Amino acid sequence: MKFHIITIFPEIFDSYFQESLLKRAQERKLLEIHIHNLRNWATDPHKTVDDSPFGGGLGMVMKVEPIFKAVQQVTGNKKSVSPKTASRGGQDTKTILFTPRGKKFTQKKAYEYSKLKQLVMICGRYEGIDERVGKYIADEQISIGDYDLMGGELPAMIVVETVARLIPGVIGKEEFLKERVHDKGFLEFPQYTRPEVFSASDGKTWRVPKVLLSGDHKNIEAWRKKHGKLIT
Repeated sequence: MKFHIITIFPEIFDSYFQESLLKRAQERKLLEIHIHNLRNWATDPHKTVDDSPFGGGLGMVMKVEPIFKAVQQVTGNKKSVSPKTASRGGQDTKTILFTPRGKKFTQKKAYEYSKLKQLVMICGRYEGIDERVGKYIADEQISIGDYDLMGGELPAMIVVETVARLIPGVIGKEEFLKERVHDKGFLEFPQYTRPEVFSASDGKTWRVPKVLLSGDHKNIEAWRKKHGKLIT
């Protein structure tokens, strides 16, 4: 699978994507992560990608033209007038725009994205993005929560990691996914490790549930399923 991230701060991603499982997955050719500097598609000498908003107001708005050209080139769709309405390789490619007003990103959505061949992510900055980007270029507008960030770079990292771990081979044993993730969502159950009994500084003791020490795998699975539903 290929991840394409369009941003004006490409160096933000350098360290994050060169560590741990994501680094190994790229080395093993399980996935590709391509970072694209939006300024490469600006046409003026200063590589301008933003301008003041029509109607007045605070801040600057990211322009539609460089984003349009970037998505066209990244997706290999140089002939179509509108990237959103073009096939761009059929159902294998999707372009998303990060915005607080977008659909909430969930495990179910990550599962859907993991079936694609390409996922293109547009990272906004400044006061906002020209409305025509969401209307005519992005297939979906996505939010990682009901709050404002300074840009879409952190959401892009979150989406890459969440989707990447669903790609076979990325996190190692397939059993890790089967017991927690399915096409309807995500189940997280309580986890414990040694010591069996921990003595806190106030004199109280915190114990591991007895069922997890029983060796009865059927009861352990039932306990995890029950408590997973309660806390997830």
